[in-house]
Amino acid sequence: MSDNKDNRTNGTADNMSQNNEAMEDALANELNVDDSVSGMQHLDDEMTDESELEKLQSELDDAKDKYIRLVAEFDNFRKRNAKERLELIATAGRDIVQSLLEVLDDMERAEKQMESTEDLKAIKEGVMLVFNKLRNTLQQKGLKAAESKNQPFNPDMHEAITEIPVPDEEMKGKIIDEVEKAYYLNDKLIRYAKVVVGK
Repeated sequence: MSDNKDNRTNGTADNMSQNNEAMEDALANELNVDDSVSGMQHLDDEMTDESELEKLQSELDDAKDKYIRLVAEFDNFRKRNAKERLELIATAGRDIVQSLLEVLDDMERAEKQMESTEDLKAIKEGVMLVFNKLRNTLQQKGLKAAESKNQPFNPDMHEAITEIPVPDEEMKGKIIDEVEKAYYLNDKLIRYAKVVVGK
C-alpha cells in the first residue's frame, strides 16, 4: 500500500514536473512570440520612421527647389527692371524733343527770313507764330503756366527775390511783379515763380 502511495506521490511529482516543464515551455514560447512581435513592431517603427524621413526629405528638396527658382526669377526681374529704367531715362525726353523739332525748324526759317528782309512787321509776325507754336506744343505735353501776379505770396510755389514797399495796404504780402513764371507739368509743380512781394 505504501508502494502505491509512493507511486502516486511519484506520479504526482512527475505530473507536476511535467506541468512545470510545459508551463516553462509555454512561457518561453510566449516570450519568444512576444519578442518576435516586439521585434516586428520595432521593424515597423523603423520602417515608418524611414518613410517619414524620406517624405520630409522630399518636402525639403521641393522647398529648396522653389526657393532657388524664386530667387532666380526675382534676380531676373530686378535686372530687367534696371535695364528698362536705364532705357527710360535715356529716352525720357525723346517725345518732347521730337515735338519741339518742328518749332526749331520754324525758328531756323524765321532766322533766314530775318537775314534777308528789312520788313520789321513780317519778322514780328513770324516770331509770334513760332512763339505761339512753341507754347501750344508744350501745352499739349502737359505744361501749364501759373499766374502769380496780384496773388498772395505762397512759399509752396513762389520764391521771393525781393520785397518792395507798397502804398496800398491791400497789396502787402501780395505779389507785385513776376520775374519768372511758375510752371506745372501734368499738375505737378516743376518750377517755382520768382516774384517781387509787397511789404
